Amino acid sequence: MSTTALLDSVESHTRLAGHNRVAMLLFRLGDRQLFGINVFKVREVLRKPPMEQLPGMHEWLAGSFDYRGKTIPVIDLAQAMGYPALRDLDTAHVVVTEFSRSMQGFLVADFQRIVHCSGESLEAPPVTLGFGSRVNAVSRFDGQLMAVVDVENVLASIEGAPAEVSSRLQHEAEHRDFSPRRIMVVDDSFVARQRLVGLFKQMNIDCVIAQDGREALEQLTAMSEGTDERITLVISDIEMPRLDGYALTRAIRETPALRQLKVVLHSSLSGIFNEALVREVGADRFIAKFQPDLLAKTVLELMDPSTN
Repeated sequence: MSTTALLDSVESHTRLAGHNRVAMLLFRLGDRQLFGINVFKVREVLRKPPMEQLPGMHEWLAGSFDYRGKTIPVIDLAQAMGYPALRDLDTAHVVVTEFSRSMQGFLVADFQRIVHCSGESLEAPPVTLGFGSRVNAVSRFDGQLMAVVDVENVLASIEGAPAEVSSRLQHEAEHRDFSPRRIMVVDDSFVARQRLVGLFKQMNIDCVIAQDGREALEQLTAMSEGTDERITLVISDIEMPRLDGYALTRAIRETPALRQLKVVLHSSLSGIFNEALVREVGADRFIAKFQPDLLAKTVLELMDPSTN
């Protein structure tokens, strides 16, 4: 199947979103291991174009090229994942992606096809598989293991430390008494969880952590039956194994003991389509990753007792 025919079908996959289902673009990095990336992050798949090299580039960067009038960096995903570099492989492909408010390419050995999978079929990778933090879910197709690459993690490793909350908003947070109000952070990405916990630490807000929607729902249900802990706000990723952010939000709104919770969907996936689904499932806000001040301002507003 040509890249054009492959990605022409992406629009039909949007019908899966909001129903705990996802479409994955499958590819390889040099051996038979299958890897995947959410098609919502993919703009196009190209044969490797000529690329420009710049001194001082990160070792994972294969170069940059002109994509529709815009210069975008190309990350050698094989090298980032511990495989031999692909930058000299003439038959390599570039997966052009857009997420976290930026556009970049990922160099892969080849692409395979698009497959559909349910959230329940995706699970956190066992440590014994050796993928580390750059794979955030695994599943099986036709008897083969498929590993979902945490491309946000890869990008964050290149970009370095995230921006901090501005001193103005930190100062405003210091004058608020959030106790006993707490935030639940739900994200399958270790890097994303670290960033969010660090952000709320700057604001002196306590956090509870969940690694996917199913774990979050179980924790919230258990907490609703007691009085020791009180969650006021849930900040959840959208793409997660077992139960995604849309399905989690729906479950919260359909559960009498939980429906009063404020819910912010915080995702690297952005655009009009996501915003429409946010309204459909009943989330209070959608914020594209990673905008510390916007997220901090939203948290201050939603955790204000007068808004609850």
